[in-house]
Formats: sequence, C-alpha cells, structure tokens
Amino acid sequence: MSTIILESKDFQQKLKNQISLAQQTGALQSIPTAYEIISNGGIDFVVRIVKNLRRKQEAQQKEALKPNFNPFLPYETDLFVTDISDTHLCLLNKYNVIDEHLLIVTREFEEQEKLLNFADFLGLWAILAHFDGLAFYNAGKIAGASVKHKHLQLIPLELAPGVPGIPIEGVMNNVEWKQSIGIIKAFPFSHVYTKLEYQESKTIAELAQISLNSYQKLLTALNLTEGAPYNLLMRREWMLIIPRSQPGYQEIGINSLGFAGAMLVRHQEELDFVKEYQPLNILRAVAITK
Repeated sequence: MSTIILESKDFQQKLKNQISLAQQTGALQSIPTAYEIISNGGIDFVVRIVKNLRRKQEAQQKEALKPNFNPFLPYETDLFVTDISDTHLCLLNKYNVIDEHLLIVTREFEEQEKLLNFADFLGLWAILAHFDGLAFYNAGKIAGASVKHKHLQLIPLELAPGVPGIPIEGVMNNVEWKQSIGIIKAFPFSHVYTKLEYQESKTIAELAQISLNSYQKLLTALNLTEGAPYNLLMRREWMLIIPRSQPGYQEIGINSLGFAGAMLVRHQEELDFVKEYQPLNILRAVAITK
C-alpha cells in the first residue's frame, strides 16, 4: 500500500520556488509558442505554433545517442518539486509549453504501457486535491508518450494565456448515457466518458479508489487490456478514455492534450493544414472510428 508523504499545505509555494530556481539554472527550458483558436464542431481548439523547436530537437538527438536513456532515473534535481508518496514523486516538465506543467513519476522504473494502479491514482490525487487542473496519461508511444518510464501529467486549467477552461468541456453536456458510461455526441471517434464522485470531504485514498474503479470500468467498456494504446484525460469531476490507432497524422503528433482541444504544430504549413483538414478529422484519424 502506497503512503502519502506530501506536505500539501506548502505545495503551491514549493512549486513556485522550484520553477524560479529551474529557470535560473537553465534546467527548465520552456518552449516559446504563439497560438490561434480554430473552431470545429462546437470546440474552440487552441493550436500552438512553436517559435523555436531547435532547443528540444538538439537535446532529443543527444538523448537518442544514449542507449536506454531515462530522464527520470536519475532525474535532474533542479526539476524536482516534491516527494508525493513512497512510490511517486513530482517533477517539472523540462520542455514545457504550458506553465506549471507537472509530471507525476514512479520512483522505480515501470513501463509507460502498464495499466494505472491505486498507487498511481493516489499520487495523482495528492497533487490534484490541492492543484485543480487537467491530468492526463499517454499510454505508450502510439498514444503520444515520448518517455518509456511511467508518468502521469498535470497542467493548470488554462491551455493558453487568457483562454481559461478545457476546450472540450463545451460539448460535454451533450452526452448519450448508458448507465454511468457516456458517449460525447460531438466526438467522431471511439471513446468513453464518466463522471467522478468528487467531494472535498473525501480522503485522498477514497478519491484514488473512486478513480481507479472508474478507470477500470471504462477500460472494460472499450475492451482495452494492458499494452493497448489509449489516452486518459481526467479532472476532479470526470474521466475520459480514447483508444489510439497511430501517434500522429501528416507528421502532426497527437497526445492526450489533442483530445482536450489543444494541439501543437511546428511551423506555419502545419498550422495551415490543421485549419484546412480540421482538428476533429485529425483526431478521428489517430483514434479509432466509431
């Protein structure tokens, strides 16, 4: 049984202090972007265009030369935010596009394709209970994972400056329900959605168990087993899972955030393609058709 060791009362200050330090030392290498809003199917997609990818590409090329490179074992100390439990810790995302982008990482190596377990959700809720954000999990390379070491991710509820909220939430009120499992009518691809029983009065362990139960229920509904690629999106109030068929379309990589309504392109030609082809068509191409 995993045990929480996070001191939640000072988490926000600890996070701000660590971001400041990581910026000063150069450990945090934020990727500058501009963005446009592309409306499609009732969703205002936030599409970011990278101003300079060279820094990340050069680092990834160096890492590719190292056999079995793992950025989490050992992790960069300047990216360490806090211990969470005896099984998980919290790091800053080194190449972040969104501020306060957190990684919830297993202390020991586990494959990213493995199913999430109680300890994973316990580690997530230890942060999520005090940092209201969007959590996500890219289950394997086909689902957009760039690191083999198991990690969940958590970002604030602002996917671009001045754009509050999660874009897909605007269509999540039009749902076809079968008992507690929902299908969002605006989505032209296979997925399942459920609401979570979030209450501030519940303990972290209770919230973790509720999430684990919901996660297993959604996997069963989709007939997904360990090793299958999928994206998980989760807020305090809901959970969404999308099976994947390929990691990208026309060289545009898609991870969980694409299904939240946020995409990243490398140059103007890719942005023009997204506008022409439309985001929902891209998502349908990398998911599984209904």
